[in-house]
Amino acid sequence: MLSLSIKNFAHLQSVNLDFGDLTILVGPQGAGKSLALQWLKLGLDGRQIVEVLKQSGYTTDKPDVLIEHIFGEGMATAWHSGTKVQFDGINITPKSLEGVGNGIEKLFFIPAHRALLISDGWALPFQKVPRTTPAVARLFSQNLYDRFSSKDAGVLFPVEKRLKREIRDQIDAAVFHGGTVGIQEDAQHAKRLQLVHGAMHLPFMTWTSGQREFTPLLLGLYDLLPRTKQRKHKTTNWIVIEEPEMGLHPKAITAVLLLVLDLLWRGYRVVLSTHSPHVLTMVWMMQRLKESQADYRLVCKAFGTDPGPMMEVAKAALTKTYKVHLLAFDQSGKVSSTNISSLDPFDDDERVAEWGGLTQYSSAFADAVSSAVNAADS
Repeated sequence: MLSLSIKNFAHLQSVNLDFGDLTILVGPQGAGKSLALQWLKLGLDGRQIVEVLKQSGYTTDKPDVLIEHIFGEGMATAWHSGTKVQFDGINITPKSLEGVGNGIEKLFFIPAHRALLISDGWALPFQKVPRTTPAVARLFSQNLYDRFSSKDAGVLFPVEKRLKREIRDQIDAAVFHGGTVGIQEDAQHAKRLQLVHGAMHLPFMTWTSGQREFTPLLLGLYDLLPRTKQRKHKTTNWIVIEEPEMGLHPKAITAVLLLVLDLLWRGYRVVLSTHSPHVLTMVWMMQRLKESQADYRLVCKAFGTDPGPMMEVAKAALTKTYKVHLLAFDQSGKVSSTNISSLDPFDDDERVAEWGGLTQYSSAFADAVSSAVNAADS
C-alpha cells in the first residue's frame, strides 16, 4: 500500500499517511494538510515541477530556494538537516526531486484558493502568477488559462457528454440553477468568465461564493473526464482536491461527492482535505454499506440518483478502500497524524469517535440540550 512519511518539515513533526482509493485528510486550520498534499504531489511529480520552474527562469539548484519556489514565500527554512520525507519507501529531498517521475503529470492538484486565481474572470499562466504562490496553485492556474484560451472555450457548463447526465443535473440544480457558464466578451470587449441567466450576463465577482469556488474545481477536472469512451486520462492517476465543500450548501456538497465517486469508478485515486462532517458522513456510510454487503441501489438512494444510469458507479463505490487521517497539534505546537479510518463513534479514542473533531461540537451542543431538558423535567 502506498504511503507518505514526513518528519520535521515546518511544523509537521511526524505525519504518516497510507492511501486508499479515496483518502481524506482532516484537522484544524493551519495543521499542515496542504503541505502534506504538496509532498504527495512531489512524490509523484517532482520532475514536472522542477522542469516547469526551470522553464520559467527560476533557480532550482539551491535546496532552500527550491523549497520556497515550491511551497511559497517564507518556506525556505521549513527544510533542514532533521527533515526526512519518504514516498513509497523512497527518500525524497530537494536535490532528488528532478529525478522523481518522468515529467508527465501523474497527480492533478486542485488547490483551496482556486477562486482567487480567477478573481477577475480570467486565469494567469504559471509564470505570471506571483512567485509567493505555491507551485501547485500556479500549475492549476495554468490549466485554467489553457482552458479559457482554447478556441472551443465558449460554453463551459453545461456541456453534453462531459459529465454523466445525472451528475450534471445535480450540479445544475444545486449550483447554477439553469445558468450557463462560459467565456464571453464583457462590456469592455475583453473575454471573461461569465454566468448567463436569460438576459443577465454576470461577471465572476458577482457570483455566489459557492459558484466561484465550485466552477474552477469543475473546470479543472475537465481534462480528467474524457468525452470519448475512454474512462480516464492516459497518464494521470491521482487527483487531489482541497476543501471541495468551500462555499457550498450540503446539496451541492452531495453533488461534488457524487462526482468523486464517478472519479473512483473511472480508476483515479482521489485525495481530499476537508473541514466538513458531510464529507466524512459519506465515507462512514460507504464503509458501513460495504461491510453489510449492501445493494448498490442504496448508494443511489442516498445520493438521490436513478439506479439505472448510475449502477456501475454505485457498484464500484462499494468495492473501494476508504482512508481518513487526522493531522493535529500537540501541546508544543507540532503536528502528528492519526489514522481514524474506522470513524467508529463508539471508539475509546476521542479522535476517532469525534471524527477528528468534526462532530465534537455537535455532541457538545446535544449534551447541553439534553441537560436542559432533564433539568426542566426534574
